[in-house]
Amino acid sequence: MMLDIQSLADCVGNTPLIRLRGLSDRTGCEILGKAEFMNPGGSVKDRAALGMIQAARASGTLKPGGIIVEGTAGNTGIGLAMIGSALGHRTVVVMPDNQSLGKIDTLRAYGAELRLIPAVPYRNPEHFVHASGRLAGQLDASHEHGAWWANQFENLANRAFHEQTTGAEIWEQTGGAVDGFVCAVGTGGTLGGVARALRAHNPDVTVGLADPGGSGLHNFFAKGELEIEGSSITEGIGNSRITANLEGTAIDVSWQIPDSEAIPLVYELIREEGLVLGGSSGINLIGAERLARELGPGHTIVTILCDSALRYQERLFNREYLLSNDLDLPDWYPREAAKS
Repeated sequence: MMLDIQSLADCVGNTPLIRLRGLSDRTGCEILGKAEFMNPGGSVKDRAALGMIQAARASGTLKPGGIIVEGTAGNTGIGLAMIGSALGHRTVVVMPDNQSLGKIDTLRAYGAELRLIPAVPYRNPEHFVHASGRLAGQLDASHEHGAWWANQFENLANRAFHEQTTGAEIWEQTGGAVDGFVCAVGTGGTLGGVARALRAHNPDVTVGLADPGGSGLHNFFAKGELEIEGSSITEGIGNSRITANLEGTAIDVSWQIPDSEAIPLVYELIREEGLVLGGSSGINLIGAERLARELGPGHTIVTILCDSALRYQERLFNREYLLSNDLDLPDWYPREAAKS
């Protein structure tokens, strides 16, 4: 029997839609989660990584044997390292040092070379995105096969790949019966790409933004100002600027989702539906619940199940850390097992 899988890169995408039983029953809508945690690298960011690498190799900006460089809070780096290794590229990741140990360890396990630097605002020239761009330039000049900066926030191959794959899959899997799509934004590639794909078929699909605390995007779409409020223990979502991948995406409705709603839902899904998801998925699912209530019963809402809670064990299952953020573990989690 002939197999059509030539490398691990061929395993990215075509993830299932999972019905969220509790949320669907509570709202009278069909709330479906795109199971992106089932990608080989464990997150939705495998798609952005693959799309950007394919585009760079096709254009010649990433040469055979060239180095991949990116500034990332974690999951995109994992995807780049995984796919890069499968296709013969070394990956160097510049990352803020305030990210979860689970992500740091996973990046190293995938063979990425890590440069951990202090977390600073984007306007600071030492921000991890700016630092990664400078490093890519240095390596491109000094390495035999050059280096390529992925630049995921501004690289439109990110959004295009989600439009071609994620959005197209959602339309096909729902048989076109999708009324709304909602998710959080980091780079904007997922929301921007899926929105374009769905609206190409049906311009009336409602697009919503679920924004965590500490991000300015909700206030931008609600009030026209990039005003940052609150904070969140979630990672890899939220932003203080409009990226190229998000620019031009029409957002119909947005909400700022507090951790006090999202994190308890994460625990509920573990015990009641067997889904062990990270905090960003909790933000997305509360957004889906709000969109369902906005549209009313009988509608179909799709969101993204980004990655696994196991990538954030030292935070999501650490009672001391949670209490310091006005959160707590669920009653079913054994007290003696909580990390301190």
